[in-house]
Amino acid sequence: MKHIRERFAVLSSALALSLAAIAGQPVNINSANAETLSESLDGIGKNKAHAIVAYRNQHGPFQHADQLVNVKGIGIATVDRNRDFILLSSDKKVANK
Repeated sequence: MKHIRERFAVLSSALALSLAAIAGQPVNINSANAETLSESLDGIGKNKAHAIVAYRNQHGPFQHADQLVNVKGIGIATVDRNRDFILLSSDKKVANK
């Protein structure tokens, strides 16, 4: 029984670390390049990250996080999942908190 508890503890720790790696990290969507966006935001791969940069270049800086839904392929669920990590300026304030 002791071995089962030890294995469970190891698996639980590994799962917690894996989930932390999946979670996003703060990123300024108005200045970050596509690579940084894709590495920082959950559900944003390279294609969507390039679409964010292209949209920003065409329409100017994002005024709030919800504007990301105007980028093809990004829905409100993706924005909501990343809301705590989306920055709009160089300060550490998070968008739409």
